[in-house]
Amino acid sequence: MKFGVVIFPGSNCDQDMIYVLRNVMKQEVVELWHKDHDLQGVDFVVLPGGFSFGDYLRSGAIARFSPIMTEVIEFAKNGGYVFGVCNGFQVLCEAGLLPGALLHNNNQKFICKNVFIKSETDNSMVTNQVKTGAALKIPIAHGEGRFYADEATLADMKANDQILFRYCDANGNVDAAHNPNGSLENIAGVTNKGRNVFGMMPHPERAADPNLANEDGKALFESILAGVSA
Repeated sequence: MKFGVVIFPGSNCDQDMIYVLRNVMKQEVVELWHKDHDLQGVDFVVLPGGFSFGDYLRSGAIARFSPIMTEVIEFAKNGGYVFGVCNGFQVLCEAGLLPGALLHNNNQKFICKNVFIKSETDNSMVTNQVKTGAALKIPIAHGEGRFYADEATLADMKANDQILFRYCDANGNVDAAHNPNGSLENIAGVTNKGRNVFGMMPHPERAADPNLANEDGKALFESILAGVSA
């Protein structure tokens, strides 16, 4: 499978993502610069974490207008798979490819730590190999990770099984005490109605290598590969 990892000015998790896809998952990977107009025939586009354009205005608000995003949006509208992690999730929301928005954390601080999330559905390209309800330890690193959507949008998302992950405790219990940023209903990741665009704030690529003593995030990448071969 051929992956394309988009790199914006300020991306800082691009090489982490490339390493996991290329070295851990043994997949072909190409780097896509934000000024490119060619996706190079990739099967799957990944928007990595970081601080695109310094997070000026709003996180992802400027990156959304990078030339490559014209191609990414068209790719997604034609059914192509797109996965945004952290800043990539923010960019996808700004581009209108995912519902909702990512607001400042409720404590107004940057948070960098391990958290637990659980999958809410196995009906997605990134969760089909993840045991529903099981807690995964995945790092977060963001200042604007508080997911928000209006009531109508949230109701629509629930009706369409679009919530991928919720923050929880080590046993999979969802409560306010284990919501690190104030996200609406502890939401940590979502998909679009077409189920081909995915976004999440935690970093699975930082939990997919035995050298890091944590491989909980590897299940998401295994899901992607399993979904393609299904």
